[in-house]
Amino acid sequence: MKHFFKVLKIICFTIFTWFVIHSVYIIYDGLSDNGAQADVAVILGNKVNKDGTLSERLEKRLETGVELYQNHRIKRIIVSGGLGKEGFYEGSKMKEHLINKSIPDSVIIVDNKGDNTRLTVENTLEIQKKYGFKSLIVVSQYFHVTRTKKLFKDKGFENVSSASPRYFEWRDFYSILREFPAFYTQ
Repeated sequence: MKHFFKVLKIICFTIFTWFVIHSVYIIYDGLSDNGAQADVAVILGNKVNKDGTLSERLEKRLETGVELYQNHRIKRIIVSGGLGKEGFYEGSKMKEHLINKSIPDSVIIVDNKGDNTRLTVENTLEIQKKYGFKSLIVVSQYFHVTRTKKLFKDKGFENVSSASPRYFEWRDFYSILREFPAFYTQ
């Protein structure tokens, strides 16, 4: 029995250490922006409020996309999200916001079937067949971009970088915890 608890302690310590190293890496990676240019930015959706306004988190993602476009780092923007329980298509609401920020309608591509990260990646790769882009910048919260980039690379799309808004909230702690198993199971 003593041996069992010693092994259990080693296993728990190993998992905890792995979690800490993984979390430090995704935070570092998510907050890093190498300044790369790309053909397109893929902005992942998030909550649209019941009154149709965007959550602050989603607004900050879109602001990052606007900056990328205004700084000539991207040529097009894909906004991807699903139909939220509030009754709004995230992609359509994101497009409205970008147009209100003087982003031309002609450069915005809407994916309203990106209900989760995996679907956003799959849908973006379908869009890629039509538009032929060769590089992209993932725009999401810092803790989310490492997994999103991995999903693109797992599907064979290698030229992926990221940018994230400098927006932090208390729920980030939960989100970082959630990203650990999500990274290895998606």
